Amino acid sequence: MTGSFKAHVCRLDLWINPVFDETLARNPDVVVEVASSDPSCAATEKTLADAHVYHVCAAKDDLPKRWWVNSDLIEASPNLLCVSAGGAGYDTVDVEACTKAGIPVVNQAGANAHSVAEHTFALLLAVIKRVVESDRMLRTASGFKREDLMGDEIHGCTIGLVGIGEIGTRTARIAAGFGLKVLAYDPYVAEEDVRARGAEPVSLETLLKHSDFVSLHCPLTAQTRHMIGAEQFAVMKPGSVFISTARGGIHDEIALYKALSSGRLRGAGLDVWEVEPPPHEAPLLSLANVVATFHTAGVSHGGRRNVARSSAEQILMMLEGVRPPHLLNPEVWERFMKRREQILGHASKLESV
Repeated sequence: MTGSFKAHVCRLDLWINPVFDETLARNPDVVVEVASSDPSCAATEKTLADAHVYHVCAAKDDLPKRWWVNSDLIEASPNLLCVSAGGAGYDTVDVEACTKAGIPVVNQAGANAHSVAEHTFALLLAVIKRVVESDRMLRTASGFKREDLMGDEIHGCTIGLVGIGEIGTRTARIAAGFGLKVLAYDPYVAEEDVRARGAEPVSLETLLKHSDFVSLHCPLTAQTRHMIGAEQFAVMKPGSVFISTARGGIHDEIALYKALSSGRLRGAGLDVWEVEPPPHEAPLLSLANVVATFHTAGVSHGGRRNVARSSAEQILMMLEGVRPPHLLNPEVWERFMKRREQILGHASKLESV
């Protein structure tokens, strides 16, 4: 760039690892503007109207709907060239609306994959080993025996992964270390690739019937919403364990409560909820065989740092006209390049960081 023209990146005043701003600050032709997340703030609307890039929080319950990326926000932001979702998920972004407007969207797939895969086993082991039950009883009760809290081994069991992308693949690798057989259902991955990622490809029904542990690792879409409901829980192996570090809404919480309270399922480890955080009176939270966390699987120091760095690097790539690795709507790239030239002009040749 010429040094006089600046590419404006807008993010809201929600917490983000400092490496995001630090990475973008290394390029003198990029300006980061931090706007208020207050849904009534007119200044934020003005900042977005002038922005070339919008880095948006991917957590639906952390971001006011006023600032979700939808057709209304896009219409009010004529200079918007590209959108960066701050996570592997992108619940707050209408990708179809962005595609229609010629706006590429990136997520940060894989950036926090190690954290989420590790958390999957933290939940699984907590359920199987009855860690939380033991902790509570030691703090509140007396006169019980160790055998009253007897857990089990996972070695030699079967884990079924619904989705085998970046996180599912890492989960499969960890599972192998625990001596688990790994099944996977993913209609978007070829069977030979599923095997290369460490799992045996099967149908969803087969996975549910034969897995001791079922773990979700797929995005929330129109196709996956409530894909695990009463019918699927009824198919699951009696005494099996359900785990989700994916997204709330993929499983039906009422159906899961019934499957657990009836004794059909042994337990559940849940990091994601329809409403986050779930209310204290949520039925699932009343069950001793449920271990619950607050969508923190990817919210580790390392995971957040990796996501922030990935976000900044992909933003710089798009501003430089370089196709990023985690583009959700690749069909829009040619239109984006034309819009980029029109909006940024010849000054848009950013210097390498």
